[in-house]
Amino acid sequence: MPDLVPLTLPHADAYRAWIADTSTRALDAARAGAAALKAAPPASALETLRAWNDLSVALGTTAARASLFSEVHPDAGVRETAEQAALAARALSSDLGLDTELYAVFTAVDATDLDEDGARLLHRTLRSFRRAGVAADDAVRARIKEIDDRLTVLGQAFARTIREGTRSIAVTPAQLAGLPQDWIDAHPAGDDGLVTVTTDYPDAIPFRTFAHDADARRALLEASLTIGYPDNVPVLHEMFALRAEFASLLGYATWADYDAEVKMIGSGDAIAAFIDQITDAADAPARRDVAVLLEKRRVDQPDATRVEASDTAYYTEVHRREQLDVDAQLVRTYFDAGRVRAGLLEVTGRLFGLTYTRVDAPVWHADVVAFDVTLTEDGSPAGRMYLDLHPREGKYKHAAQFTLSHGVAGRQLPEGVLVCNFPTGLMAHSDVVTLFHEFGHLVHHLLGGRQSWVEFSGVATEWDFVEAPSQLLEEWAWDACVLRTFAVDAAGEPIPADLVARMRAANEFGKGFLARTQMFYAALSYYLHRDNPDDLAGRTAALQERYSMFGYLPGTCMPASFGHLAGYTSAYYTYMWSLVIAKDLFSAFDPDDLFDPDVAGRYRDRILAPGGRKDAVDLVADFLGRPYRFDAYAAWLAS
Repeated sequence: MPDLVPLTLPHADAYRAWIADTSTRALDAARAGAAALKAAPPASALETLRAWNDLSVALGTTAARASLFSEVHPDAGVRETAEQAALAARALSSDLGLDTELYAVFTAVDATDLDEDGARLLHRTLRSFRRAGVAADDAVRARIKEIDDRLTVLGQAFARTIREGTRSIAVTPAQLAGLPQDWIDAHPAGDDGLVTVTTDYPDAIPFRTFAHDADARRALLEASLTIGYPDNVPVLHEMFALRAEFASLLGYATWADYDAEVKMIGSGDAIAAFIDQITDAADAPARRDVAVLLEKRRVDQPDATRVEASDTAYYTEVHRREQLDVDAQLVRTYFDAGRVRAGLLEVTGRLFGLTYTRVDAPVWHADVVAFDVTLTEDGSPAGRMYLDLHPREGKYKHAAQFTLSHGVAGRQLPEGVLVCNFPTGLMAHSDVVTLFHEFGHLVHHLLGGRQSWVEFSGVATEWDFVEAPSQLLEEWAWDACVLRTFAVDAAGEPIPADLVARMRAANEFGKGFLARTQMFYAALSYYLHRDNPDDLAGRTAALQERYSMFGYLPGTCMPASFGHLAGYTSAYYTYMWSLVIAKDLFSAFDPDDLFDPDVAGRYRDRILAPGGRKDAVDLVADFLGRPYRFDAYAAWLAS
């Protein structure tokens, strides 16, 4: 069998035609595969599954690439073409899931001779048909199809409004007091004498952390929390209503119950219980640390009775600098973006046994770089990755790993894209942690991409587990020995170990109120889906008062710019659920030797490499030698 080679992407001016042509061919192949399965079902279960695998590769590839380029390509026309391709892929997926003849092919399969993987694939395929609504009557299936197609359109509109909705405030040069000089130098005043500060991360995070002017910080947060407002409000109402109707048509009490059925948590009620469990566990440390912030705020405003959301990052930084002896501006001087990227590759290459080779390949923007990834031990290909790390107009606003190709053993290499919005110069250490986190998804996609069945390829575990490997990798961004390999200042001096120790101690400050904030977000995603309240802003304020330690900012409507409501739907709790598991996973590593080859190899082979071949609970037990526990997380939170 010839060696597999990565996908060849088109040159810049050919993307629109390439996306349209490749999508059309792939979807035609999927339709033909479905027709052949129905017309002449294979004699064996294995051959039936192989035919389904071929169909799934064609359909999944189109959906993944369309999703990627709709979010990252610099040309609006290309993004629009990609959105149309994504719509077509989703429509075909809906059609196939509701195809009673196709379903009959799989219900007739004799699974006796299937191996464990084959039996798992058949079970999950039948489950997917059932959850798509194939067993409903004709009228219900027709309505489900309408709902599914409409939700795709709404999801795209919701994301587009956020992606293209960058907002800004104008401030005087005097209002930049407190910001790093390199940031100030990069933001000269315009002809009107004012400086523009946008809601994009490289502007917003430093400004809200360092700017002394409380009114300006508040104005920028208000701009960030109104990016999708009011345009996305009717979109959200319709989205919530349609998801609820979809779940009801299939016999579920709520959308959350439908969505949670295939996750570790199992039910909507369990989501609500978990949110309250974490909220209660975080309450005491949250109140302790917020009291510290309030004391800091009262230095500037003696009559303050609470800490505002727009003040949190600023006064956290004040406390870390004054009491914990950690100056984030000093810390930034050790994290040049280029060195950080090189260090990340060196660290993960050593940890997971990977070699990264930069390649001169066509890309969609000059900022994007490509690497071929091989297994160091035998030189075999692990896939290709693209790093798209800096912001630009019309690009996805957050940080995520996108799939370019799903890995299928003997057929195609896994390829993934890291999409972030980091500065090109000095990085905050929080950005470094985020980069390690998102790279964890990319490594999972590559190492889990050697599967025979595309259903199990890459990050194919339950959705409330997928963040755990990424949260685990963050630990390497906090280790002094690791950081000193790439974190150096302009004079070439590595970051002092005692500074890293103080940084770690400072990072522990606020974990209680940050957990409460996460539970506010989780409550939003759960209760807005459950109730679809008429007044989104009012319900947001009430949930913020119940779960967050920081008050609602009048005039804002955070859900309208909360992109996870489209993707994670009612399941934003998954970040904290995964963190509970990640803390337990990390307990298996020796903090004095994070690169221990036995532990690292076992983690790679038992957590990452299997992809979705096992349930997450079994993957974790295989690695830890026992079921996962809440203890490590609870002890960390309480400390």
